[in-house]
Amino acid sequence: MIYRELGRTGYRVSQLGFGAMRLPMAGEGENARIDREQAIPMIHRAFEAGLNYIDTAVGYCNQDSQRVVGEALKGWRDRIVVSTKNPEYDDEKVWWENLENSLERLQVEYIDIYNHHGINWERYTQKVEPRVSKWMLKARDQGVIKHICASFHDSNENLMNLINTGYVESITLQYNMLDRKLEEGIALAHEKGIGIVVMGPVAGGRLGTNSPVLQELIPSVSRVPELALRFVLSNPNVCVALSGMSTMQQVTENLAIAAESVSLTAEEKAAIDEHLERLKGMADLYCTGCSYCMPCPQEVNIPHIFQKYNEARVYGLWEAATDAYINWRWVSGKPADACVECGECETKYPQHIPIREQLKEAHEALTNRRG
Repeated sequence: MIYRELGRTGYRVSQLGFGAMRLPMAGEGENARIDREQAIPMIHRAFEAGLNYIDTAVGYCNQDSQRVVGEALKGWRDRIVVSTKNPEYDDEKVWWENLENSLERLQVEYIDIYNHHGINWERYTQKVEPRVSKWMLKARDQGVIKHICASFHDSNENLMNLINTGYVESITLQYNMLDRKLEEGIALAHEKGIGIVVMGPVAGGRLGTNSPVLQELIPSVSRVPELALRFVLSNPNVCVALSGMSTMQQVTENLAIAAESVSLTAEEKAAIDEHLERLKGMADLYCTGCSYCMPCPQEVNIPHIFQKYNEARVYGLWEAATDAYINWRWVSGKPADACVECGECETKYPQHIPIREQLKEAHEALTNRRG
């Protein structure tokens, strides 16, 4: 296992972290719980190989993730850096209850990395800085948390704003081959001594599938998920890449990658950069994601549809794109076949893309290319 310094926290952490959000489940719906007979041996296999960073949260796996992590930590606590999150920003009583519940579920006396869950600049300025930060500081003074951190969802500009406050010691954020908008902020964090933990190195599963386009980038790496993880680890400003592993095979494969000191050579990284920039240029010809076409009177989610279509036809990620489109998971708005061709979107959009025609094309392609 290769280790990196987690900013100014003083922790030396494995470059592969265990994201405990996608542990194998047993049961259906709200009654589903983590399959402990599968999950705990997976976590222990990672620990045995030298992985020493595990991340969970209050709501993961039907609120069962922290409990399983706590069970897996028995006999390992003093060797593992534990990260979890608090999603409360308004009610102080609820915030402290979340912290107390996490300590109980994890069966620990303190939490190493305690995150504001899902922070953005507005939330920081309006809620964290004037109020919630005081609860965090008090918890640290009491010794029940060691380091004040955050998971982040916002723009690169606002990432840099957060970094420049000096408030947090590490930031967990989204970064992968398809989403590189925070690279400048990631570099600034490294410069300022703030640890960067990457979530979604395989882009929420989008890079966990086959892509003839991406598979041709590096001859020595035939699987897209491996290429995606190597890409993230090749950034020297990243401290930890979290992988939400759900099978023992994934654990074994990721551990092998994380045991290598050089994830990608400089030549391989340059080839990826050049190719992805060219592909991004192709995607921008279709849709820039500016959302000027919105809102749609029929609530069609035009930017999301075009994003999925671009991922399929530009990056070759047909399986992931069609699955996401057909199941319409985690998305507000409606799919393309709800369009009544009123044309309002085209009057708003400055680049004169034939949106109505492309919506029909996207719907046809994303429903018929599946399987």
